[in-house]
Formats: sequence, C-alpha cells, structure tokens
Amino acid sequence: MGSDKEEKGQEKTFVVRDKRFSATKEEKEEHQTAEEGKIEETLKGDASAKEERKSGEHLRGEASTKDEALPEIDFNSFIFSLSTSALIQLGEIEDPFTQKSAKNLPLARQTIDLIAMLKEKTRGNLTPQEEKLIESILYDLRMRYVKASG
Repeated sequence: MGSDKEEKGQEKTFVVRDKRFSATKEEKEEHQTAEEGKIEETLKGDASAKEERKSGEHLRGEASTKDEALPEIDFNSFIFSLSTSALIQLGEIEDPFTQKSAKNLPLARQTIDLIAMLKEKTRGNLTPQEEKLIESILYDLRMRYVKASG
C-alpha cells in the first residue's frame, strides 16, 4: 500500500550530493566530523562496541608510532596465525576478545582444512623448514580435533 501522495500520482523526489568530491576542504572536514559524531552516538550504550573501539584505538596508535612492533608477515607467521585461530575454536585457548574458552568444532575443522589446502596448493614452493612446520601443525591440530570431538 502506498502513501496518499503516491495514490494521487505525485512522486516524491530527492537529490544526492556527495560532499567528498564537490565540497571545499572545510565542508569535507565538517561532514567527516558529523559522520564520526553519528557513529559515536549510535555506538553509545553498547559496551562491547566501546571495548572494541578502545582496543582499536590502542592498536592504531601503537601501529602508527611503532611499525617495528608488528611481526613480519611471512608464510610461517600466517600459518601460526591460522593455527592459533584453530586452537581458539577448539577451546584450547581463551578467545582474546571474550576472555572465554568456547568450542566451535565445525569452524575449527574448517580452519584445519584451510591449512591442509594451503599445504597442497604450496607443494613444491615451500622451504624444507616451512614444509616441516605446516606438517607438524596439521598433525597437532588434527589430534586435538579428534580429542575435542570424541
């Protein structure tokens, strides 16, 4: 069912102006500040969102001042990251955000399968050390999965 205006044949129109491209620098800054204010108001009262904002601000500040504080991104650190995620999903490690241990076996299995897929797709392109690492991590995660599911 439509509104009275639609029934009388009148159509409501609107105009969209993108201030990011057509506005002056001051107008762009005002628009950005207003948008940030709207986001702040929306998130007020949501405690988990506040905590995420605080931790995000902390991480952004730390990353911008100390680039060397972040670990180097390489294949080993990527595999360690995935294995840590799987351990959290298996309930072996507390979730860093909720500070609770909880099992999510389907997600853990998917993460383990993802590591196995990476092993297959990178076959012949890994150093012996990387091959040994991925094999040992897969073995360990699979044994932990069997123990958690049984």
